[in-house]
Amino acid sequence: MLAANVIISPFARAAMAAAMLTGLAACGLNPVRGEYGAGETGAVNGPAGIARLAADHAASMVGKPYAYGGQSPASGFDCSGLVQYSYRRAGLRVPRETADQLGYGQRIGASELQRGDLIFFNQEGKWASHVAVYLGNGRFVHAPATGKPVRIDPLDNYWRRHIAEMRRYAN
Repeated sequence: MLAANVIISPFARAAMAAAMLTGLAACGLNPVRGEYGAGETGAVNGPAGIARLAADHAASMVGKPYAYGGQSPASGFDCSGLVQYSYRRAGLRVPRETADQLGYGQRIGASELQRGDLIFFNQEGKWASHVAVYLGNGRFVHAPATGKPVRIDPLDNYWRRHIAEMRRYAN
């Protein structure tokens, strides 16, 4: 179910409708468990497919430069720009700023994390001032800071201590 305050592009809406119709035809089949988290299926379309596609887009930006206010591969990315770009490419419009992104979607617990979920971190004494896209297997992708390119990091003890909140835009 999508959160009520998330805007879905017409393309994504059509893809989800097609996925639902396909799902009705195949409702007797067992879903293929995804490799990234509990409860995922092998579906490409639909809300969970949008989240996985957004994670794929974010991961494909590894190595792009950090740029404050950046929101494209050409200019580079800041953390919320990477999230916005990745979800937009997957067909879901999300807010631009980290604080606004925090207000969208559904809050989830650490045990519920799936590929494409967002992790908000406390950084430099500021609550939920950094955001990353969860990739699964204890890894996330983010645009960390000036001078550091988009990269994949492990959700290790350092990062776990700084988690403010986790959210899902699609489930």
